Amino acid sequence: MAQPVVASTRAGTGRRSDFSPLLREVKEAGLLERRTASYVIAITLNLLLMAATWAGIILLGNSWLQLLLAIPLAIVTTRAAFFGHDAGHQQIGSSRKLHDWLGILHGNLFLGMSYGWWNDKHNRHHANPNHTDKDPDVGEGVLVWTMEQAEGRTGLYGWLSRNQAKIFFPLLTLEGLNLKVSSVIFLVGKRRRREAQIELGLIAAHLVIYFSALFLLMSPGKAIAFAALHHALFGLHLGSVFAPNHKGMEMPDGNCDWGHLDKQVLTSRNVDGGLIVDWMMGGLNYQIEHHLFPSMPRANLRFAQPMVRSYCERIGMPYVSTGVIESYRMGLGHLHEVGSELRGEHDRTTRAQI
Repeated sequence: MAQPVVASTRAGTGRRSDFSPLLREVKEAGLLERRTASYVIAITLNLLLMAATWAGIILLGNSWLQLLLAIPLAIVTTRAAFFGHDAGHQQIGSSRKLHDWLGILHGNLFLGMSYGWWNDKHNRHHANPNHTDKDPDVGEGVLVWTMEQAEGRTGLYGWLSRNQAKIFFPLLTLEGLNLKVSSVIFLVGKRRRREAQIELGLIAAHLVIYFSALFLLMSPGKAIAFAALHHALFGLHLGSVFAPNHKGMEMPDGNCDWGHLDKQVLTSRNVDGGLIVDWMMGGLNYQIEHHLFPSMPRANLRFAQPMVRSYCERIGMPYVSTGVIESYRMGLGHLHEVGSELRGEHDRTTRAQI
């Protein structure tokens, strides 16, 4: 059952709830133990689905029907992103080297985005989720997440901020391209390092293989349309998974001194929905559990949920879990609220000009 969203008070309180009893309970249940075999099966299945999709593209020949297969390709490439994410959190096996190679293969070779860039950005997010000064996911950019970030924005950025709730999902269609561009910019800045050179080489290999396959199998117009549709759907799918997890939840600032439990639970929201939602969201619908135990294998998150919810109830901590539609309503509502002051200023200016 959905519970009320925690208001973004940005209060500078020093709340520090005890995380140790919950951690002990989860460890005793064996939920932090690796599930390597299940990952081997899942990764193998996803590779087979990816190969089957490309086989379908080949069998259809040079036809506009090929564009329909951009839909399943977007789904399986998003799942490849989930496996790269899990590798970054050391969820799959016991070797860091194994995780790094799995992450690089899934991220750089299969998707054309940098595993190193993603890891750097994502680890900073996990350390301080929704923190206005430390979380790169809520830094000021095309979108703004606080009234302070919105203040004084004019021109194109002002228009974007005023309408960001309306254009949020259309903007997600550009996320696939953004991931590639941001990755290359990050790696070029570190190009003297061997790791960056390997990653850049694999991204280059991805681009050559991907576009060579498209232009060999399709006419140029169809190839460009397929690539655009595939990346738009990939960005929309991936962005729609990450969007409900924190938007509209508490946003601590520099004055907050929370403990691990408070920091991760109060800024996160779970999304209900059963096994289909679990699969489509890569287990990240259990965002509270994932943030509390980032190295926990994805398949164990749903088993940890009752323990975490019960513990939060015992200590009086808000635990927010809601349906898919409601989670988007909360996130978009927050974006709409942040842009409200700019909309008011714009309306007043427009009336004065008239």
